Amino acid sequence: MAIYQCKRCQEVQLVSRPWRYHLGPVARCPHCGTRRLNKLKGLDPIDPMNHGVLNLVEWLMHGRIYNCCFCRIQFYDRRPMTVAEEPAAADTTDEGSLESPESTESTV
Repeated sequence: MAIYQCKRCQEVQLVSRPWRYHLGPVARCPHCGTRRLNKLKGLDPIDPMNHGVLNLVEWLMHGRIYNCCFCRIQFYDRRPMTVAEEPAAADTTDEGSLESPESTESTV
C-alpha cells in the first residue's frame, strides 16, 4: 500500500500500488513501479507471472508482455515502454513553391 497525506488537512489516504502504477502514459512494473522493463516475445519459463485482475484484463485486451529487471516478474500491459515525443512543429510553408509578387502579375 502507498500512503499519502495531505499537507493542508493532514488527511491520510491509502492507495493500492498496482492500481496506482496502472495509471499513466507508460508501462510500469505492478510490483515495484519501475519503468526499466524488457519487452518479451513470449512467456519466459523461469520468471514468475504476475497474477491479478489487472494482468488478466490486459491479457484479454491483447497487451504486450513485459519483464521487470528488478522484480523478475512478467506482466501484460497495453501501454508503450516510453512516451514517444511529438516531433517539432514543421514549417508548413514550402519555400520552393512560394512565388514572388512580380511573377504572379500577368504581363500583357
